[in-house]
Amino acid sequence: MTEGAGVRTGDLPDDLTAAEAGMWQAFRMGAVHDLRTGDEVVDDPHGGTAWGPERTVRARVIAWLLLDGPPALVGRVASLKLRGVHVTGSLDLAGGIITPYVELRSCRFDEEVVLSEAHFTTVRLMDCAVPRMEAARLRCEGDLHLPRCRFHNGVRLTDARIGTDLLLNQAIVYRDRNGRSIAADGLTVGQDLQAELLESHGEISLRGAKIGVSLSLRGARLINPYTRFALNAPQLTIERTLYLTPAGLGSPLLTGTTPTSGTRIQRFECQGGMRLDDGRFGEAVDLDRARFVLTDDQELALRRLQTFELRFLGEQPQRGRVVLSGARVVNLVDRADSWPGPGRLQMLGFSYQNLVPYGSFSLGRRLDWVAAATAEYNPEPYERLATALRGSGEDEAAREVLLGKQRRRRETLPLAPKLWGYVQDWIVAYGYRPGRAAVWMAVLWAAASVAFAQAGEPPANGTGHPSWNPALFSLDLLLPVIDLGQVGQWQLSGVRQWMAAAMILVGWVLATTVAAGATRLLRRN
Repeated sequence: MTEGAGVRTGDLPDDLTAAEAGMWQAFRMGAVHDLRTGDEVVDDPHGGTAWGPERTVRARVIAWLLLDGPPALVGRVASLKLRGVHVTGSLDLAGGIITPYVELRSCRFDEEVVLSEAHFTTVRLMDCAVPRMEAARLRCEGDLHLPRCRFHNGVRLTDARIGTDLLLNQAIVYRDRNGRSIAADGLTVGQDLQAELLESHGEISLRGAKIGVSLSLRGARLINPYTRFALNAPQLTIERTLYLTPAGLGSPLLTGTTPTSGTRIQRFECQGGMRLDDGRFGEAVDLDRARFVLTDDQELALRRLQTFELRFLGEQPQRGRVVLSGARVVNLVDRADSWPGPGRLQMLGFSYQNLVPYGSFSLGRRLDWVAAATAEYNPEPYERLATALRGSGEDEAAREVLLGKQRRRRETLPLAPKLWGYVQDWIVAYGYRPGRAAVWMAVLWAAASVAFAQAGEPPANGTGHPSWNPALFSLDLLLPVIDLGQVGQWQLSGVRQWMAAAMILVGWVLATTVAAGATRLLRRN
């Protein structure tokens, strides 16, 4: 097609079909060119009903309008607004600067849409059937809307820049020949990326993407049995929140709210691995009621993730691993039955300041949670948990955690130290229960007093000695440092000498334990 002499003045080219001529005139008026019949079955762009020539326009005519189209009528703004149109040929706008507003609704494309390196103001394709969208390095000053569209060979948005919002709500996207449904590495979105109720068959790749506000995958279903990850998004940066939460079915889109009580909901589901390693999330990562279906070699990878709040409230993965190694959060909101079992949780170097359990999460189960993350003994997860509990004023619980750490360590020791560990645990609970040491001291004091009383008064060591008092003598032996003036006044031999030596040794051990425990209490440790 060549440009006719009168195109610049708005005259219709000679070789346009009736459908194209109507589109041409509607473009100049900024009006909607609607070719729908009113029959929902016939007008369904994803259905099998054939659309005839009366609804067909050529892609190159659309490109002509957008790249070098006629002027708008007086008092009008030229724009392309199509409804129920069948587009033949490849719509290739690569590298073009498109000024008119573009909105295509319920349209059917025979071949791919190519927008690579094109520059738009706003583009809206809604409920369209598109074989593939190729839009690497696309620039949109405003929105890119693709809700309810179906892409049979994937979408490419690598290094694209969207000025405000990117919408993929209720879209269905199938994988390309590389196994990716949405390839958007390096994508930049000025405000929100909303993909609520999205259905993805393949890998969504968002490596190094930047989202200015939030990324919503509420109610989305990510299905990728072909490769390792269903969502591959290392180094993803989101200024506010990542939502992997339920969405209300039948509710208006773009609400961005949690479904109200009684609303039929669809949970976020990921059938395949998810990688959010090195991600930065300003407010939260929300996994409320999320469901992960993993194979044994797949994982929910959150290595070195940083966020203010991690809401780990999803369904417990039955297979695969959850990896939090090196992650840093301020608030950890979690549920006891959301975490995987032993050998399938890794959190070495996982840092959190506050624990906010959702529902019942006993200290015993919390210790099991730490044990599940440490196939081999490592003190760091126990110390991190104790620090968080102390920070919330739960000093007794923190001591129980540190006691649990010692017991776990004991299992790694050789036989002799292990036996000594059992003795320490039984007698003084490794010093974390100083009251027990005081009780032992009292019991030994009473037993020694009775034993020395039964043995009778020993020979005095010189003259001027005090009266024999078995209770004071036993107490003087048991208390280190403090001198009650009893021990040096009597000559001990035989069994009494051995009893005195044992009392002094045990006294030093127990008194030191009591002192250490008291010091920890004073230091809130």
